[in-house]
Amino acid sequence: MVVEEKRRDTAVTDVAPSTWRATILLPCRNEAGRIEDCLKSLLAQEVPVEGVLEILVLDGKSEDGTAKIVKDWAAREDRVRLLENERRLKVLGLNRGVEQAKGDFVLVLDAHTEYAPDYVARCVATVERTGADIVGGIIETRAGGPGYGAAVVQALTTHWFGVGGSGFRTGAEEGPADTVPFPLIRREVFERVGFFDERLVRAQDYEFNQRVRDAGGTVWLNPAICSVYFNQPSFGAFLKKQICLDAPFNAYLWRVAPNAFALRHAMTLAFALGVIGGMTLAPIFDWARWGFLVVMAVYALLALVAAVQQAARYRDLRHVLCLPFAFYLFHFLHGLGVLGGLLRLLTGTAPVQRPNDHGGDG
Repeated sequence: MVVEEKRRDTAVTDVAPSTWRATILLPCRNEAGRIEDCLKSLLAQEVPVEGVLEILVLDGKSEDGTAKIVKDWAAREDRVRLLENERRLKVLGLNRGVEQAKGDFVLVLDAHTEYAPDYVARCVATVERTGADIVGGIIETRAGGPGYGAAVVQALTTHWFGVGGSGFRTGAEEGPADTVPFPLIRREVFERVGFFDERLVRAQDYEFNQRVRDAGGTVWLNPAICSVYFNQPSFGAFLKKQICLDAPFNAYLWRVAPNAFALRHAMTLAFALGVIGGMTLAPIFDWARWGFLVVMAVYALLALVAAVQQAARYRDLRHVLCLPFAFYLFHFLHGLGVLGGLLRLLTGTAPVQRPNDHGGDG
């Protein structure tokens, strides 16, 4: 088991009720390299004698043998069931899973992740203690491969300068939150606010959380709830995912659910526009030239400080030289991805503007 038993000190000891029923939804596609370790961590969950745990694996027509691996596990473990997600999109699989879930609690988890043995029990206990509708914890990000590119992705996504206010990645205190990773959701919440918005291939969880909060519900983060997430195996794969999928759907989210707008989601857009504007105006105006130089100098200094901190944290001196450039590429290209999403909205070509078009693979 990869998960380390390192948790934040808390004055509260969560105790799960003696009986509960939980359904785990595990959407996946082409996860043959990770799915077994993930399932092992879920089957090792601490469940009371009276408790029931079912695991619904929602496979999006995998082409690498993932479905066969899950079928083999299902033949040995009656808690595991394979559901084929014919249309491949994660959000469609999740809604089908919610429809078939038998638990009082539904957990939306990730196949690229491994979970502490008490993950589900702590989620249930936290819901009981706080009365929250949605509960999640913190994730420990691990390199998704042996190469240095994977180490760069790990360092970039575990520092506030890289990912902004994602407290569940960089450390946060217990309390209400706008979103949490790999959440436990009360089954009744779906009956109250509806299912996941199928227009959103990405960010459907953030929109759902905002809908719950708008309805008077609570999203709660408990740092004692721990999981280990394996990031993309290369820096190139990470950037491709950000530019082509995550960034455009930031913009689409703002159209589908304007009240879900968060300032941190627009920071890379502002950065990219600033760089483009500065490079355009600097050759023409002195004030633009000096202003652009000052802003970029401050950015470079902050990036270097963050790089030094991450080099010390991960004991890799290469980060001092490489991370500042990685920060810049990520922030600029992600901002361009958001801008591209906005342009598609303005031209009416965004997938969320076309009926029955979910925008590609989930």
